[in-house]
Amino acid sequence: MKKEDAGPPNRELYALLNISPEASDEEIRKAYRQWAQIYHPDKYQELHMKDIATENFQRICEAYEILSDANKRQIYDIYGMEGLTSGLELGPKLNKVEELKEELERLRKMKEQEKISAHFRPSGTILANMSLPHLLKGDGIMRGMAMTSEIQSQISKNNAIAIGGNLAVSGNSGGGAASAVFRHQISPAASVEFMAAAGLRALVGVQTSRQLSSHSTATMALAMSLRDGSLNLSNSWTRQLTETANANIQLAVGPESSIAVGWQKKEEKMSAAGEVKFGTSSFLASAHYTHRFSSKSHGRIVGKVGSTTLELEVGGGRKISNFSTVRILYSIGIQGIVWKFELHRGGQKLIIPILLSRHLNPVFATGAFILPTSLYFVLKKFVFKPYYLKREKQKALENVEKTSAKVQEARAAVEKAQKLLQNVANRKRNRQLETNGLIITRALYGNRTALSRNDESRETQHELTSQVLDVTLPLNFLVSESGQLKLHEGVKKSGIMGFCDPCPGEPKQLHVEYTYRGGRYQVVVDDYEELLIPQESHII
Repeated sequence: MKKEDAGPPNRELYALLNISPEASDEEIRKAYRQWAQIYHPDKYQELHMKDIATENFQRICEAYEILSDANKRQIYDIYGMEGLTSGLELGPKLNKVEELKEELERLRKMKEQEKISAHFRPSGTILANMSLPHLLKGDGIMRGMAMTSEIQSQISKNNAIAIGGNLAVSGNSGGGAASAVFRHQISPAASVEFMAAAGLRALVGVQTSRQLSSHSTATMALAMSLRDGSLNLSNSWTRQLTETANANIQLAVGPESSIAVGWQKKEEKMSAAGEVKFGTSSFLASAHYTHRFSSKSHGRIVGKVGSTTLELEVGGGRKISNFSTVRILYSIGIQGIVWKFELHRGGQKLIIPILLSRHLNPVFATGAFILPTSLYFVLKKFVFKPYYLKREKQKALENVEKTSAKVQEARAAVEKAQKLLQNVANRKRNRQLETNGLIITRALYGNRTALSRNDESRETQHELTSQVLDVTLPLNFLVSESGQLKLHEGVKKSGIMGFCDPCPGEPKQLHVEYTYRGGRYQVVVDDYEELLIPQESHII
């Protein structure tokens, strides 16, 4: 099941009155009067119609009571209905705007503190080096292992701490280290870090960063080794070149002096980076390019060349869940031919490089590349894709079953609400017909996928009714006397009178077909997107 589009919270009452979250008091009163005229119970004689009107009139009155009161509206905008029913007391305890603002600020700080206290971010990597030549010699497949782990915590608004460690084993030797970093945000533009490490590379150090301008940042670090007392001084400068690209220069002075120049670019569909580094007795240049084929899959190519390195790595990855990604990479270079398998889940990584051969045999190298590539596409087509499609379909069916009672109840309420809108909507439609104005001929609201299929084939409409709601009538009611229709940005459309959510948890769209001045028009908007018609760009 796809995750429902995220949107601004606490907007249901604005949707009910069809007003903007920034609406003035006069606009709120005007909208209330319009809806009250339709749903006032005294207008109806039949008992069942009076009951329908009473139910909806109470909803409208509640919305007006809250939004027309400055204090209640402020609480609702921040905390929603929950803020009005619990946690905040109105009346003698909060009878001034200043007192209300102070109480809101206090609660905001409490929520922020709760969020900070729960904000622990663990991360770690397990690296398992394997070797096929070692296995064939009878020495076992494992060449070595390495583990790193770190926990970061925001202990206050301006202070954070990170504690980590690492262990590495190769052959009969190994070692480890533990580290701690304390970070303090001095100002929005400056920060300082204090660090200490014990183990193979025991050291203490300090690092400070400052934003020099809106596009430039400088960092300076000083570290002292506790083993030999040597000092390392490093400086780096980062400059934003464009909205999606930046460059950096890093200079390190000490036992391991070096200078490096790098460049990074990141866009929606691709990311790329390059770096050239010169050391006292070494040189290394590297570049990588990643392309996103879809929201779930990507391809990657990495090249490295240096005084002791020559390597080309190609491969790709696929997102298998909301938190997990797998990668398969193929590497060839002077170190040999390597397969690399990676599993990323949250902040945790499992990396398994397998050395296939130290000799660069062309036939073997070609086979080592083609075999996993072919295997991936075969598994994707005949195993993974059918499995995921089946799983997504099963989740969608489970969601429909879970919410069916709620949706049926909401549809029944919508049917009643639309019944009271019908007379006025028809009168408005007839007036627009007389002036050749705006007429909504067809409007559907619901599951994004169902609507896209519905656009392709009208014959499948009967299969999609459980995911889609006909809202032609309420939209004709909302057409103004001047022949315009506006649904406000940031307001979920399921809250509009005559609408409901036909598929909870699924991303939704609104599909509208209309005529205006003899022309035929069509437009599709997302759940929180503004709708303003008529527009020439919608003509078909």
